[in-house]
Amino acid sequence: MLRSLYTLILCSVILFSCHNNNDDDNGSNFIPDITFDTANTINTTLPQYNDLEFPGGTVVLNGYGYNGIVVYYTGNQYYAFEITDPNHVPTNCSVLTIEGGIATCGCDDANSYSIAGGGVPFDGTDVQFSLKPYFVEANGNVIRVYNN
Repeated sequence: MLRSLYTLILCSVILFSCHNNNDDDNGSNFIPDITFDTANTINTTLPQYNDLEFPGGTVVLNGYGYNGIVVYYTGNQYYAFEITDPNHVPTNCSVLTIEGGIATCGCDDANSYSIAGGGVPFDGTDVQFSLKPYFVEANGNVIRVYNN
């Protein structure tokens, strides 16, 4: 009997100490986690990706992530984010429009995020989550963006 009680207590401690360490969606419950890899698609010597050779350059790629991704170059590092507002259930208005280093949703609240600042919301944008980041690797002129 005592042995069963110890076993029950041990199992309870193990069960309640487990937690989900899934931070790949930056905390947002709205954007599904989609696995993708741009592989050798993004080559900055190609005209459609040429903006990524200059600081402040952005390129939007449809067909990756949930609604697409934006790749941004700071001048020494590349960043990539989902172009779906992480603070809305995905709808037509939650797809972000990109102008320079700014991403804005088309919903009534017009949430606005700084792509150049790491995907964080601008002051005055009252939201809980920053943009969902993706992994980026650069090897010469080839940029790989992926999510496992």
